[in-house]
Amino acid sequence: MSFYRGNSFPEKYRGGIFSAQHGSWNRTTPVGARVMFTTLDEDGNAAGTEVFADGWLNDETGEYRGRPMDIVFPPDGSMLVSDDFAGAIWRIACNPAPAE
Repeated sequence: MSFYRGNSFPEKYRGGIFSAQHGSWNRTTPVGARVMFTTLDEDGNAAGTEVFADGWLNDETGEYRGRPMDIVFPPDGSMLVSDDFAGAIWRIACNPAPAE
């Protein structure tokens, strides 16, 4: 998990916590294989958690396409997610709609 200190994602993500969920290995119904976001209140306590990125787990078959392992933020403010199942590093970046 890592605090987001960048400024390229929307304001709601700034100062919050992103965490990689590698995925379960011993459950009848697999869970995880996603990136979660946790907001913090003004005192620094966890105030809510939501799925930020998923798709590494096939919900119909329970098979993993990938397994997020770690998160880092390069200087450009994007997110890099290591995946030890697919042998990949995924880059997630904000691409806001142009102002009208």
